[in-house]
Amino acid sequence: MKRMIDKLLPDVITALNKSVSCVTQNSVRRGSAMVGQQAVVNVLENLISILFPGCHLQHDSSGDDLSGALEKMAINLTDQCHKSFEHQCSIDICPEGCDDCAERAREAVATLVKALPAILSILRKDFVAAYEGDPAAKSTLEVVMSYPGVYAVIVHRIAHCLYKSKVPLIPRVMSEHAHSKTGIDIHPGAAIGEGFFIDHGTGVVIGETCVIGKNVKIYQGVTLGAISFEKDAEGHLIKGIQRHPYVEDNVVIYAGATILGGATKIGANSEIGGNVWLTHSVPPGSKVYNQQPQPFIRAADGMWKTVDGPWDDFGAGI
Repeated sequence: MKRMIDKLLPDVITALNKSVSCVTQNSVRRGSAMVGQQAVVNVLENLISILFPGCHLQHDSSGDDLSGALEKMAINLTDQCHKSFEHQCSIDICPEGCDDCAERAREAVATLVKALPAILSILRKDFVAAYEGDPAAKSTLEVVMSYPGVYAVIVHRIAHCLYKSKVPLIPRVMSEHAHSKTGIDIHPGAAIGEGFFIDHGTGVVIGETCVIGKNVKIYQGVTLGAISFEKDAEGHLIKGIQRHPYVEDNVVIYAGATILGGATKIGANSEIGGNVWLTHSVPPGSKVYNQQPQPFIRAADGMWKTVDGPWDDFGAGI
């Protein structure tokens, strides 16, 4: 076996090096390390534990310990942001030796740290929305510690701040970490107002250019997506355009609804029923539901009926 492995290794190693170079050649050329996925997740979880002591990781929120934890988190996040900017810089062929990457990383993390009180204030309104929107919730602490939709929103508020600072890679790593834990896929670019609640949550998809107003509630399986992907003359996808819907204030979207398109706007105070498919706008105060289906019901004596119809034997052959 050893002789066989020794014979195979040179060709395998050469092939692997070529494959790796396709992804990391610029970073290797510039001497910079790649962003570490687990390192980003660790920073994220530490930050959440700072915002909500004891709810996730153990952390004492008092005095110097909080200051030290924030400083450590900021240093670690700055390091990862620096690497992400360097990687992007290598793709964009920035000049060798430029110091913009380090400065942009420091500015992005400083912006996030300064924004933490405001993020926490918005999240508290999200928690209240979750508590008041679910009769099964016994306390806001319960929703913070156990609701997947709340966890996904916490991560989104943090990732969105970094996204607005144009940090590459890291916001998406954070959002996909939440996606893997909760089944809720929120792109960090989505703009979401306060008082946002995702009930149950599994299978929710919210696209990059989606704009959601205040006090919006959505259920599991909802998609706020793109109806099509525009391409340029060479057949490449056009990025940076509005592809996803607008959802105005105080809207409720029930399970399984699909709302698509950058020109689609759901007016304030509307209700969108379960499994509805929408590719056009609806005015404020709308109630949008599918027509009630008419299932057949068979009784133990073999008689059949529709939901609203009389018993009969018309379904005997079914």
